[in-house]
Amino acid sequence: MAYCFNSENHLDPGPIYVRENGQLHMVNLALDDVRKSLRDTRPFRLFPKGFSVELCMNREDDTAQKEKTDHFIFTYTREGNLRYSAKSLFNLVLGFISDNVDHIDSLIGFPEQIAEKLFSAAEARQKFTQPGAGLRALQKFTEAYGSLVLCSLCLRNRYLVISQKLEEIKSFRELTRLDLSCCKLGDEHELLEHLTNEALSSVTQLHLKDNCLSDAGVRKMTAPVRVMKRGLENLTLLDLSCNPEITDAGIGYLFSFRKLNCLDISGTGLKDIKAVKHKLQTHIGLVHSKVPLKEFDHTNCKTEGWADQIVLQWDRVIMESMKPRRSMDIRKTTQYFYETRALMEASRKCPLADTHMNSSGKLQFYREKAPDRHGPLLKHEAALSQESKKSKKRGFEDSEQEQNNSSQSSKQKYVCLAVEDWDLLNSY
Repeated sequence: MAYCFNSENHLDPGPIYVRENGQLHMVNLALDDVRKSLRDTRPFRLFPKGFSVELCMNREDDTAQKEKTDHFIFTYTREGNLRYSAKSLFNLVLGFISDNVDHIDSLIGFPEQIAEKLFSAAEARQKFTQPGAGLRALQKFTEAYGSLVLCSLCLRNRYLVISQKLEEIKSFRELTRLDLSCCKLGDEHELLEHLTNEALSSVTQLHLKDNCLSDAGVRKMTAPVRVMKRGLENLTLLDLSCNPEITDAGIGYLFSFRKLNCLDISGTGLKDIKAVKHKLQTHIGLVHSKVPLKEFDHTNCKTEGWADQIVLQWDRVIMESMKPRRSMDIRKTTQYFYETRALMEASRKCPLADTHMNSSGKLQFYREKAPDRHGPLLKHEAALSQESKKSKKRGFEDSEQEQNNSSQSSKQKYVCLAVEDWDLLNSY
């Protein structure tokens, strides 16, 4: 440790002793300056006026000092004494990499156990909340680990998080459950277009309650499934309640979801409800439920994965940034207050207890379980098997007619596509 001494007057050294071979020897002072100082009758001062000591370590920047203190773990004993112990080499390396996590080239093939610790260390340093660097770091983890980073995401009533962290949300891959209820996204939002991409083909539960959707939004969302058999083809649960702009025509686009087991269309703008019930039962086998289904109570969809705390950090940082600053003038502060208040009220306003959402008016559908077929064959089943053999013979005779009609049916399929569908398909 280096010391820097500054003194206006010469310090009176007094007698100087030197240890040599275990014995002390006094050095004879023959310097004139020293003799003059010895003749001075002023009282002896250990530190004369103008003397100062400055540690060179204090001149370094805060980052270097922080790195030195990070190498130790400080604890207090019961007696109040401060003790410290050195950190392990693994923790030191882990801390250094987490501070520079955005500069990692790739994590593909890296062990999951160590990657989880690295992710937690970067999360504790709030590296994922930083603009730019947080997005790059999050993309490295999602590319390598997918569903381990996040398998379920709940953004209910968090429109501000979606608007400011859209790119980070789009980087999550292999999501199975996604809750976007009460976010007022609309038909033209970029996140709804992202739902049709192949990156979210693993989504099985999707909640789009109270998002100002119409028939046009449903058509865009189902176009890749209807034509190319990609996108949300694995969807088993869909919540479209509280979207009054969805009519009977929009429900017809949902027939392409062949794996759909639960559907909620309560609070939509349906006119002929009886006809819609019949179509859903005949096309995809969904039956109207007289009792509210527990799948739509929004308790099953929670944020799960390594990044569950990151969503909370985003929400906290955004809420703190929305507070008006003291440096603003009165006019700007008032405008800023009412703009943020309107956004918050629009995102949190969700019709949960409307007249059309009571238990008698809910339009929730489910798929009935198929009965067990492992028992012995009955007489009518045996008769049906004989009829099936006869129908095969008839099928050979009608095969030629089906080939002639196949070309006409294929043309009719292409005619059903609208201009907006072709524009959406051409974007892939």
